[in-house]
Amino acid sequence: MIEAIDIHKSFGALEVLKGVDLHVEKGEIVSIVGPSGAGKTTLLQILGTLDKLDKGEVIIDGTNVSRLSDKELARFRNRQIGFIFQFHQLLPEFTALENVMIPALIAGEDQHAARKRAAEILAQLKLADRLEHKPAELSGGEKQRVAAARALINRPAVILADEPSGSLDSANKQELHKLLFELRADFGQTIVIVTHDKELAAISDRMIEMKDGKIITPQ
Repeated sequence: MIEAIDIHKSFGALEVLKGVDLHVEKGEIVSIVGPSGAGKTTLLQILGTLDKLDKGEVIIDGTNVSRLSDKELARFRNRQIGFIFQFHQLLPEFTALENVMIPALIAGEDQHAARKRAAEILAQLKLADRLEHKPAELSGGEKQRVAAARALINRPAVILADEPSGSLDSANKQELHKLLFELRADFGQTIVIVTHDKELAAISDRMIEMKDGKIITPQ
């Protein structure tokens, strides 16, 4: 599902990624761990096409995204990659339902169809009674479920999660961990997680450790 080959990335004189190779199977849940500055988030941003690599290739679900134009990348990102961030990144002026609908509307889906699918996903994630609530009216765990629903709305090939449990308390962390495995079971999702959460990393199908811009776990 994901193939990263000899990924290099520098910011000025600072070499952040030094020839990273990564393979993730369809339906796999993989955690990327390592100390701050190891290059984890930079790698995730490159996999998510949010940042461009200096050298190498990234292939997602058969598409070599390294060769796409900016316009093609934006379209691919919207349709094929779902993101879950540490601080949810929900728009405060919109309801849970509206937040989830936004990627579908950007993709050109009919408003009625987008609303229907968003409501269905939120219901499946146990938020049927929160559709018209705005983010300020939701708990941390509920916000993260809305973010997961938004990531799913366009039926992406992969979900990328950047420290998804970083802003949650212990109870909500447990709920998030359960949610990620539910997404795989119910939606067949492939999930790559950057995390400092040792418990989450331990229950993933595979834990990949990075240090000094390289993967040090045998592939």
